[in-house]
Amino acid sequence: MGYGIFGLYPLEQRIADKQRGIGVQRYAIVVWLLTATMLAVLIYELVVNARAQGSPVSALINLGARFPPCMKIVEDVPLSTTLPCLNDTANPPDRECSLETLCGFGGFHNEAPDQSFRFTAPIFLHAGIVHYALNMLAQLTVSAQVEREMGSITFLILYMASGIFGNVLGGNFALVGVPSVGASGAIFGTTAIAWVDLLAHWRYTYRPGRRLAMQIVELIIGIGLGFIPYRILEVCYGPAGGMMFYPIISPSTRHRSIVIFFRLAAIPAAVLLFVFLTRNFYTSNPYAACTWCRYLSCIPTSANDHCKGTGLTSTTTSV
Repeated sequence: MGYGIFGLYPLEQRIADKQRGIGVQRYAIVVWLLTATMLAVLIYELVVNARAQGSPVSALINLGARFPPCMKIVEDVPLSTTLPCLNDTANPPDRECSLETLCGFGGFHNEAPDQSFRFTAPIFLHAGIVHYALNMLAQLTVSAQVEREMGSITFLILYMASGIFGNVLGGNFALVGVPSVGASGAIFGTTAIAWVDLLAHWRYTYRPGRRLAMQIVELIIGIGLGFIPYRILEVCYGPAGGMMFYPIISPSTRHRSIVIFFRLAAIPAAVLLFVFLTRNFYTSNPYAACTWCRYLSCIPTSANDHCKGTGLTSTTTSV
C-alpha cells in the first residue's frame, strides 16, 4: 500500500478522496478568518474616510498602503514632497501635508523612511467596497478550495508569502508615486496553485472539465476587471511556494522522486528570488536599471502621460 501526502495517509484513500472532491480538511477556516478580518479593516477604512472627508489616496497611504516614499528614499519623491491632507475637502485640494505626516505611524524620527511593514499591511486593505467584493469572490472560491486541499497552516504560510512577494514585486516595477492595496498578490498565488493542482491531478480530480471551465472563466474575469502585466509574475511565485507544501499525489516511486527533487529545488529558488527583489528595492533604482519595467504596472495612455514620471497624483491608486 502506497502513501500519498508526505506519507500521512494511504495513497488509495487520498485518490478516492480526490475523486470525490474531498481535500485534507472540510472547512476553509483561514479563508473565512481572513475575509472577516479584511471586512473589519474595510469598515475602519470607510470610517476614517468619512471622518477625514479628504483625499481617499492620502487616507490609504496613512492607513498603510504600499507606497515606496514611506519605505525608502525615493529621489523623484523627496521627503520635502507635500500631498493633500486627510481632511482637505477642496477640489482641487488647497491644503497639503508633509510626506512624513501622511505616512504616519510615528513618522521617520529624522531618519530615512523605513516602513517595511507596508509589504504586509496592504494585503488587508482595499480601495473600496467593489474592490473588496471582487477580491473576496475569488478568495472564497479558488483560495478556499486550495486551503481545503492543503490544510490551513500551510495555506496561511503560502497565502502570506504570495501576498508579501506580490508587494515586493510591485515595489520594484510599479510607479513609485502610486500607492497600492489589496490581496490580489496572495489570491493570484493561490490561483496558480489551483491550476497546478488541476493539471497534476487531472485523472483524479472530481469533474475536471467543469473545474477547468470555471477556472478559465475566473481567469478571464480577473484579467478583464483590472489586468496589470506584473501580476503574471506573481502567479509564478505560487507554484514555487506550493511545491514546498502542496499535497501532490505520487502513484509511483519514480514520481515521488521527481516531486521531491522539485520540492528541494523550489526552496532556494523562492528564497533567492525574494531576497534579490527585496535587496533590489532598497539598494537601487529599478527604473535606472530597466527603463521598460514601468510598463509592467502601467498601460500607457494619454491620461497617465504614457507612464512617464512617478504617477503621483491625489486620485490614483493601484489595486
